[in-house]
Amino acid sequence: MKKKKIVLFASGAGSNARQLIHYFKDHASVTVSLIVCNKPGAGVTKIAEREGIELMLIDKHRLQSPDFAKILLEKGTDFIILAGFLLKIPATLIEAFPRHIINIHPALLPKYGGKGMYGHYVHEAVINAREKESGITIHYVDEQYDHGATIFQTTCPVSASDTPESLARKVQFLEHQHFAPVVERLVLKEVS
Repeated sequence: MKKKKIVLFASGAGSNARQLIHYFKDHASVTVSLIVCNKPGAGVTKIAEREGIELMLIDKHRLQSPDFAKILLEKGTDFIILAGFLLKIPATLIEAFPRHIINIHPALLPKYGGKGMYGHYVHEAVINAREKESGITIHYVDEQYDHGATIFQTTCPVSASDTPESLARKVQFLEHQHFAPVVERLVLKEVS
């Protein structure tokens, strides 16, 4: 059976990308075939090199080009997984991969999502609002930031002593624990 190909889009250090790569490394049905990054020198580029995974550096214009969706389709891409990718996904990609683009967000959407809500900005907002819990949301990508249908959510407590850094660690633990298994279930559902 031909393995399903997932393409990771990442902009930063790549901790979620690394988790996904290791999870699917010797998987019978799923492989990480490509990493797309919009920041030369980002940590995820070194992960791609170390793991022997093809890396494609792009900019905003290339991402929005209709040819880009065509290239990914020609490469046999089955799913696009956003693992800390900060550019907005254009309609051309959403149309080419309907309900096959997945994002993870470090908060309980619909709260604390949207343009500019990533990383420490999210955790600061959660703490400033005196929320009692935060967590992760794994969702389909649509034309709006952090808006598509929710696939999975789980929570962690926010304590009075939490800082954006300590909350980020709690949330990242949830990301590393749940993201790859949720992606696996979605991809394998396609196979059955």
